[in-house]
Amino acid sequence: MAVISPNFNKWLEHFPVITTPKVRFSGSRSKVRCSNSMDSGKAKMMEFPYASAPIKKLMVELLSTVDDKLGSSLHPTSTLPSHAQHFGNSAGTAQASLHLRSGLPSSQIDLILGGWIHCKLPSGGALNITTLSAYLTSSTDAPHFLLDLIQSSPTSLVLILDLMPRKDLILYPEYLKYYYEDTQLDRHRQRLQALPEVTPYYSPSLYIRAVISPTAILVTIDAGASESKSIEQIIEDDISPISKDLLHFWAESCACSAREVDASERAYLAERDRVIKNKTIEVDLGSSLPRLFGQEVADRVLDALKECYNK
Repeated sequence: MAVISPNFNKWLEHFPVITTPKVRFSGSRSKVRCSNSMDSGKAKMMEFPYASAPIKKLMVELLSTVDDKLGSSLHPTSTLPSHAQHFGNSAGTAQASLHLRSGLPSSQIDLILGGWIHCKLPSGGALNITTLSAYLTSSTDAPHFLLDLIQSSPTSLVLILDLMPRKDLILYPEYLKYYYEDTQLDRHRQRLQALPEVTPYYSPSLYIRAVISPTAILVTIDAGASESKSIEQIIEDDISPISKDLLHFWAESCACSAREVDASERAYLAERDRVIKNKTIEVDLGSSLPRLFGQEVADRVLDALKECYNK
C-alpha cells in the first residue's frame, strides 16, 4: 500500500523545503499459470546503494524471488518514465529510485513496486527507506503485499510487513481464517516481538492502522544497547527469513492461486484498491516528496505514479 513509507513524514518535520528543484534523469482453488522464467536481458531490478549490507542482500533476494516466480506474468521493463525512476533534489541531499512493473493482461498481478529513498537529515545522519509492495487485480480477492524498512540510525530501524486484506474480516470470517488463521501468519510477529530489542511500532496514521491485517508486523528494532544481537544480526537471522517466507507465501498462495470472484465483487475490489492507491499518493507522498525533492520533481513523479496506478 505504501509507495515508499506510510510514516515518512515523522522523520521529515524539520527537513527544509526544496524550492529550486532540478530533475536528475537516468535512464475452491486452482493454479494460475505463473512461469518462473523471464527475459532477464530486458529487465534489471534496481540496486539499493545506501542500504546497509544485510538490507541490500535481503532486497536483492526478494526481488530475485519476484523474478523467479512471477517474472513471466509481468512486463519485463519498468512502466514508469525515466524521470520517475531515478531522481534527486537540487541540493544533492536527497535521492530516490523507483522500479514499477505492471502485470500482463493475463496475470492476476496489477503491479509490483520496489524502491528506495535516501536523504541526509538536518540533524545529521541519514534516513534510508527501502520498500517492496505488490498489488493484485480485481480478478482475485487475495491480499496485497507490503514491506517497508525505515532506518534513520545505524543501530535501529522500523519494519512494516503485511499481507493487506481486501475484504472486511468481520463480514467475511472465512477470509480471515483462510489467509491469516489457518496459515498461522501471526507466528512471524510473535517471533520478532519475543526479541528484547523489538518493541511495537504505532503508526501516527490512523488510516494506515485501518487497512493493515491483524497479523501485520509494525515494530521498532533498537539494538543500540543490546548485549545479545546487533541490528545486522537481527536483519539476517530474523527479518530476512520472515520477509522471504511471507513473500513466498504471497507469490504461491495469492498471486498464483485463482479464486472465484463475481462481477459485483470485482467492482468492489477495483474501487477499494483505487481508493487505497490514490490515498497513499495523496496523504503520504503528496506531502513528503515536495519537501524532499521540490514541487516540480514531485509533481512529475506523482503524476507518473497516478497514471500507472489508475490504468
